[in-house]
Amino acid sequence: MWYISPIDEMKPDRNMRHTVAALKALADANRLRILCALRKGELCVCQLIALLKLAPSTVSKHLSVLRAAGWVQSRKNGRWVHYRLTSHFRTPQAAKMLKLQFEELDQTGRLMNDLKHLDAICKENMETLCKRLFCKATRSD
Repeated sequence: MWYISPIDEMKPDRNMRHTVAALKALADANRLRILCALRKGELCVCQLIALLKLAPSTVSKHLSVLRAAGWVQSRKNGRWVHYRLTSHFRTPQAAKMLKLQFEELDQTGRLMNDLKHLDAICKENMETLCKRLFCKATRSD
């Protein structure tokens, strides 16, 4: 005898989908580095590009994954897009998961170096930083 499951039984519930998306988003070292950097507060995409030393399109993709999973929020200010950690997690366990991740990663050498580098990046003028990052190809020197 065969049992045919109703469609609803085969679909994961909403919390399950959010949890899976959240965990997938955390399964990348660069995305974890972004989240750890955002603990210092809101950062411009240019600052994150400078910190990670990755292509702008790669950083943008990482940020879109984090935003889709509910870890970060963004706002546009003129030509700059700023990101911050979300203030409204999709599940009650998400904030706990992030806190545990931060506790685990806080003592890693990579993140300690990131925080030092981020301090220097945040002191740089935004216009200067963006020109330095995006005008490399147009320089003739």
